[in-house]
Amino acid sequence: MTALRCLASAAIIAAVTSVAAPGTALADDAKPIHPGVMTRSEAGQCTSNFIFKAGDKVLIGQAAHCTGTGEATETDGCTSKSLPLGTEVKIDGASKPGKLVYNSWLAMHENGEKNKDVCAFNDFALVEIADEDEGKVTSTVPKFGGPTGLQDGPVGVGSMVYSYQNSSARGGIAALSPKTGTVLGEGGNGWSHEVVTLTPGVPGDSGSGFMTADGKAFGLLSTLNLLPAPGSNGVVDLNKALSYANDNRDDLEPIHLVEGGPFHAGLL
Repeated sequence: MTALRCLASAAIIAAVTSVAAPGTALADDAKPIHPGVMTRSEAGQCTSNFIFKAGDKVLIGQAAHCTGTGEATETDGCTSKSLPLGTEVKIDGASKPGKLVYNSWLAMHENGEKNKDVCAFNDFALVEIADEDEGKVTSTVPKFGGPTGLQDGPVGVGSMVYSYQNSSARGGIAALSPKTGTVLGEGGNGWSHEVVTLTPGVPGDSGSGFMTADGKAFGLLSTLNLLPAPGSNGVVDLNKALSYANDNRDDLEPIHLVEGGPFHAGLL
């Protein structure tokens, strides 16, 4: 597979009062911090995917390579470098930077991971949202609603998928953010899904979430691919990436996806 990490560098970039329990939507969809907001560190910008909880901590997901310090061609997380845990990450809509609390690349380095599929496709990170900003968070994906839960198992070839991508490379044209697409295939023993969307992902869309036709969260955008189809995207399997995170860190309580509001993809 020919692939580039879909990270935009700086050169490209010109009220709830309490947090819901796992599996419960963080209402409402008017809140400024939501799936699809941009996250920024000194390494560049990305698009967030979904909202998660670990105990009383509220987290927002992004791709591990969003804090990568190497070249865009470095796609092996077991050899690629990242900014450290604790790195400040700016989150659109937040009054204070978040804090990088998990990065799969760093976890794989520490574990001495040898599984080639895991090294190639485990591209997932979590940023803790500052306490002061928790009341600004909604877990609902703009335009589509959801997620309705976490997809457990394969997503069939030809299945319809939905994503909300928000790269500033589009110049703020909101109509280009919601995407529909199709699964072309699966790779890495289930760790990766090949997806094509209209319009295709561009640099800065890295990390954005993907949902199935019934609103289940199943992946996040990792690479821009030339094969098997130009303009297709490599999408990390979220269930596998989240399981790896829960099995390979000791500084957070179990991490859960937080569901969003009703899924209504048919309205697009």
